[in-house]
Amino acid sequence: MSNPPATQYSISLDVTLDNVPGVLGRLCTAIGDAGGNIFAIEGFVAKGRELERDIVVNCSSVDHQQEVVVAVEATEGVVLEEWHDRTFRMHEGGKIEVLSLCAVGDQDDLSMAYTPGVARVCNAIAADETLADEYTIRKNTVAIVSDGTAVLGLGDIGPKGAMPVMEGKALLFKEFAGVDAFPICLDVNTPEEIIETVIRLAPTFGGINLEDIAAPGAFQVEEALKEALDIPVFHDDQHGTAVVTLAALENALRLTGKKMDELTIVISGVGAAGVAIGKILLGAGAGKVIGVDSRGAVYDGRDGLNAWKQWFAENTNPDGLQGSLSDVMHGVDVFIGVSAPDILTVDDIKNMNTDPIVFAMANPDPEIKPELVGDLVSVMGTGRSDYPNQINNVLAFPGIFRGALDARASDITENMKLAAAKAIADSVSDDDLTATNIMPSVFDRSVSMRVAAAVAEAAQADGVSRLH
Repeated sequence: MSNPPATQYSISLDVTLDNVPGVLGRLCTAIGDAGGNIFAIEGFVAKGRELERDIVVNCSSVDHQQEVVVAVEATEGVVLEEWHDRTFRMHEGGKIEVLSLCAVGDQDDLSMAYTPGVARVCNAIAADETLADEYTIRKNTVAIVSDGTAVLGLGDIGPKGAMPVMEGKALLFKEFAGVDAFPICLDVNTPEEIIETVIRLAPTFGGINLEDIAAPGAFQVEEALKEALDIPVFHDDQHGTAVVTLAALENALRLTGKKMDELTIVISGVGAAGVAIGKILLGAGAGKVIGVDSRGAVYDGRDGLNAWKQWFAENTNPDGLQGSLSDVMHGVDVFIGVSAPDILTVDDIKNMNTDPIVFAMANPDPEIKPELVGDLVSVMGTGRSDYPNQINNVLAFPGIFRGALDARASDITENMKLAAAKAIADSVSDDDLTATNIMPSVFDRSVSMRVAAAVAEAAQADGVSRLH
């Protein structure tokens, strides 16, 4: 099944049309016959012998873009002057910039912002380093650190290839929580090099967001940095995913009436995200969790488990189930996928308990396409924005860091993550909660503020806040 036309493959067509009856209709028909979906046409009044128009068309792939372009070029009475891929155009020159917070319009401004006045602030911080959290960008700045080894579903594409994702993350931090974040993409070969580099960079930042680092190195990096630094360290692929997954599950349970402690949950993918999801679900009281990776069910005693999968094995799958994903899907209440596309089948879902809950969150292509599921599931969620119930980290990480920075937290604790999940879930009222609306909109800015408040309160309760 091919993907439907979507904005991420949209193109902008600059066309000149003969101003005679039928030309615009032929152009629209040609685009439609080629499978393109017209998203926007610049408004116009027909005057003169020719019309210049800009038409935005959603396509389904790069190859499909070319098919639409060829169809436009072949339309009688239409000249294609220029076209571009709108996603690439958005990324030209990057997506973020540095802005000044104060004016330097005269000598007085300069003497305070820089020399000689700045020396007074430097000396104050040298005498009491905690003042750096008040009088430098540390108060509101997070480093987004990646080595580019596990970027989205693209794999190891290197630090430069990772930059557009980290820039996008910085954009979301600012848009949704007012946090200044900056991409730090590292050309390194080992987890130890990441650890050493971040420790050296840490004085500049109030928090560290680890991103797209391959497991098991991601676990090693996070554990070492949490131990070494006195600022929040948060691997979003692990904990951000876990937080939004728990929030989605809590709301799905509100709909189905099932109880957390009675659930049997299968997690497909036992990497960074899968292990963190298992841990947060166990902390929330989940009844039985079973993990499945590329070699089958994870169980205590299986050969070849790294230290983190071994922890997972010791704390999950109490019956020691073995076999493939299909083998362990019988009688399951919840499927959570953070693995690979198209590995869950319709028969697997039919083998689940009544009112099954399926979160197929592999990106960009889910473990099973929602079109195949129909009425077989009670609640279906994915990681994509073009399906209902998008389970998206953007609901979590901006507010989590906003709350941690506001509380001057030295760490992000399990209780802070649980508080974030509850704040997200509670953002959907009983009146608004439906099978296709279990998550708040990612564009609801109030969600981040609710998360921030809950996280800051939990930081105080856990004793990791430096505010009195």
